Amino acid sequence: MARAWHLEGHLVARIGWLRAAVLGANDGIVSTASLIVGVAAAAAGRSEILVAGAAGLVAGAMSMAAGEYVSVSSQADTEAADLARERAELAADPDAERAELAGIYRARGIDAATADVVARQLTAGDALAAHARDELGISAFTKARPVQAALTSALTFTIGAALPLLMVFVLPPALLVIGVSATSLLFLAVLGAFGAQAGGANIMRATARVTFWGALAMGLTAGIGRLVGTAV
Repeated sequence: MARAWHLEGHLVARIGWLRAAVLGANDGIVSTASLIVGVAAAAAGRSEILVAGAAGLVAGAMSMAAGEYVSVSSQADTEAADLARERAELAADPDAERAELAGIYRARGIDAATADVVARQLTAGDALAAHARDELGISAFTKARPVQAALTSALTFTIGAALPLLMVFVLPPALLVIGVSATSLLFLAVLGAFGAQAGGANIMRATARVTFWGALAMGLTAGIGRLVGTAV
């Protein structure tokens, strides 16, 4: 009996929003915690630390949104330009484009006769979609979505930045440097595990990677903050 066809859910479908979400949350935790630790190490008061942390949250969220929108828009513009050129080539010489598509399939190991049949059938259905996918590498999973990337990064940055900022209210001033550093590393470890789980990656490797860079960033800013505080 033939096996029934079924729709599979692949993790690659998450790649668009997952990359922006992990990047935003990671940057929110690291940059805000590093800023708080650096200011606290300079022997600043709680009010100054809160102002610095809040300013870092707002500025960082806007920066992430703008940066993601601009960079992903550039990708979208490139995709649109390639598709426009492919559309023009299909209109000018469809036979040459069909032969090019068949050549792509032959290069992947399909015999010449079958490659020609597949190219003809796909071209008859949606020639531009076939060339976009198989010649240009543009698919529904990888297509640039600037607004989605910008909103996702800004939102997750805000959530990530709010976590170390909340610790300023909870911890006594004498424990801010150690406390914010420790809790932020914990947040980063959780984020790394979540990102790895959502993306089907190795959890231990992802967790170690994100906590290492977070610890390095906070250690450097704490050292600089203490040097500046001592000098001033």
